[in-house]
Amino acid sequence: MTALVDTVVKLGGGVLAHLNHFDAALTAIAAAAGERRLLVVPGGGPFADVIREVDRRLGLSDDAAHWMAVLAMDQYAHVLAARLAGGVLITQPSEIVAARAATPGGQIPVLAPSRWLGEADPLPHTWDVTSDSIAAWVAGRVGARHLVLIKPAGAAGVDLVDAYFPRALPAHVRPAIVRADDAAALHSALRGAVEYA
Repeated sequence: MTALVDTVVKLGGGVLAHLNHFDAALTAIAAAAGERRLLVVPGGGPFADVIREVDRRLGLSDDAAHWMAVLAMDQYAHVLAARLAGGVLITQPSEIVAARAATPGGQIPVLAPSRWLGEADPLPHTWDVTSDSIAAWVAGRVGARHLVLIKPAGAAGVDLVDAYFPRALPAHVRPAIVRADDAAALHSALRGAVEYA
């Protein structure tokens, strides 16, 4: 398989809680895109939190909660594409190459994943699968060698990724988990120099 991207970058929705960290992460992504072929995958953040609350109150089916959370990722993708310098919204892997070829400097594809996931339906429908596992699956499908998960400031501990993540991560993909407030680690990870152990 020919790699469509070098690195998948998943920007957690929780990063939105601190606008300065959010903007710094977008700036770092835009800078790295000048050196590497990137694909940005959104988290769910506050959009998915609404679904969690509705599920808690109403007891949604696993299928309904899953697809609503995936649609929450689409909402965040629109935010990212609008705020990221050179960002462009895509819905399928076939649009990645076209995005990079669209302008002389290329555009940075931001995936709204609901269409692609709806067609492939590759992952279990459970809260054990979040945007982390979805980003890992995407990284494998586009032939990326690196996956950078950008977490909110202060993120720490064993629960940095969802329970399904180790199963979703392809063996050939090297993951890195960094906090949006750690500029040095973020820049290193986006250039493939830091790995998650």
